[in-house]
Amino acid sequence: MYSFARSHRVAALLGAALLAASLHGTALAQAEGALPPVQKSGAVEYLSGGIGLDESTAIKSASGQWPLSLVFSVQSAARAQFASDVKLEIRDAKGALALDATASGPYLLARLAPGSYSLRATLAGKTLERKVQVKQGASTHMELVWPAGTNQS
Repeated sequence: MYSFARSHRVAALLGAALLAASLHGTALAQAEGALPPVQKSGAVEYLSGGIGLDESTAIKSASGQWPLSLVFSVQSAARAQFASDVKLEIRDAKGALALDATASGPYLLARLAPGSYSLRATLAGKTLERKVQVKQGASTHMELVWPAGTNQS
């Protein structure tokens, strides 16, 4: 009787583990399916979006797999509000244009080679400039926040 009860516990634990793995795999597949399409600017692949919960969740989940992860927002009294339609230029250390894109949502992920870059992000005529270092095997995350009152048109 002891071995019968034990085998049922083992079977139940194994079944629960398989179900959890299946649900995790399904969640990953759903998250990947919610990602916006990968685009190219020159030799650099990027994706942009994050409008809606499914897409923003998928992008946040995938951000660790990309060398550069950007988030765009505008400061407000309560907290920052996400921004879209940000015109972005990224230049390498020699000043060559590496990425030229307009973000279709508050997130932009880019596959940049390791190195030093300068970012120029423009929203409603107001430009933010930043320096960023992309490191081999790491994901760099940067938030660009425009001052309150920046009008999104």
